[in-house]
Amino acid sequence: MGQKKAPAADDTLEPKKRRRVGFSSVDAGVEAKDCIKIYLVSSKEEVGASNSFCIDPVDLNNFFEEDGKIYGYKGLKITIWVSSISFDAYADIAFESTADGGKGITDLKSALEKVFGETLVDSQEQFLQTFSTQRNFIRSIISNGEVLQHKASSTSDVEVIRMVVGKTAAGPLYSRLIPLVFLLVDGASPIDVLDPSWELYLLVEKKTDEQGDIYNILLGFTALYRFYHYPDSSRLRLSQILVLPPYQHKGYGRYILEVLNHVAVSEDIYDFTVEEPLDYFQHVRTCVDVLRLQKLDSVRNAVNLAVSNLTRGKLSKKTSIPRLMPTTRVIEDVRKSLKINKKQFLQCWEVFIYLGLDPVDKYMEDFVSIVSNRMKEDLIGKESGTGGKQVIEVPSEYIPEMSFVMFKSNAGEATSTVQVDENQPNQEEQLQQLVDERVNEIKSIAEKVSQHRTSIVESS
Repeated sequence: MGQKKAPAADDTLEPKKRRRVGFSSVDAGVEAKDCIKIYLVSSKEEVGASNSFCIDPVDLNNFFEEDGKIYGYKGLKITIWVSSISFDAYADIAFESTADGGKGITDLKSALEKVFGETLVDSQEQFLQTFSTQRNFIRSIISNGEVLQHKASSTSDVEVIRMVVGKTAAGPLYSRLIPLVFLLVDGASPIDVLDPSWELYLLVEKKTDEQGDIYNILLGFTALYRFYHYPDSSRLRLSQILVLPPYQHKGYGRYILEVLNHVAVSEDIYDFTVEEPLDYFQHVRTCVDVLRLQKLDSVRNAVNLAVSNLTRGKLSKKTSIPRLMPTTRVIEDVRKSLKINKKQFLQCWEVFIYLGLDPVDKYMEDFVSIVSNRMKEDLIGKESGTGGKQVIEVPSEYIPEMSFVMFKSNAGEATSTVQVDENQPNQEEQLQQLVDERVNEIKSIAEKVSQHRTSIVESS
């Protein structure tokens, strides 16, 4: 089709107009956390409901591109529904338009499959059907598990069930839980569902529907690894623990921990440890262990002695500040009796010292000095102290970069295992900040322990 041209203008009458060239703006993308909402639902009626439970993922951006952004969409809105009955998922994707703004168009399906894997269903209709077809999913999974503890009340009926990977259906269940582990556990990586040394401990609640049929829902779980300990024992290490968001802050995490402590003692394992515990879990764990430790005579006697030494005189007048640590015999008694390892016991030890101060204000300055001195030695190292181990590089023709000898140094030789920049101007400030945080943590735990003691006295 031809175009109608305007009559030629006299070039002498007006100057030529410059043609304007437009450039399309580069697509800045949208962060995944800003366009994705994830809901955990237990019935088809909750899908799309305004009061559905929205979960807060650790970091969705990790699953999208290198910079955590989604490109090529205008008005993008992704709503994801996750069933707490079968742990299937469905994603509702809506947008106004798509265009390549220089960064391509993100493949949303493959990106979401990285998170949800095979649990992601294709249609909403299929997802809604799972609430009826998969109603007994958890019940069938736990049928061959070992019931460790049952706790019934007027409002709930819960039990903890142990399932060994490779010997039960723990593997298939955990495979469905991996998306929630990725989304809710910071820095988590999936366990090996083929390794029989892994054990799942499931916190399950028994429910009854309107027809009177019984079904089970999963409230939370923890994954533990069982290590061999020479010559005839084992060690348990907690690797992951997750209480599903709708059931958090109701005491379920503490209940699981108490069951695990019972397992460790009843099966006489060597010790029970936790792999890189998050601050909140460590707080709960220490509260629980302090209450357990206070029942041991050896611990009470050791604490009384330490408190007596602390309150005997002003520490600032002494040439060196004592650490007031428990003896090796007490540490070993704690491990044998309660399966609490040395590191965790020492976390509880300072809480015991604080609880023994009376009046606390009178001795608080000295107590903080002991905590500060201990943290300085642990984090920076002693300027001079007792002997330890040192690693010295030695020449070798076999893998030179990996050649070394280890020996025990004599008293007075440097043994610090942490190298720090002594010229760092704010080193003391950073240490003081860590000390302040630790003292506040001790106070918080001590307050909760005292409240628990008071409630026991009042109820007796």
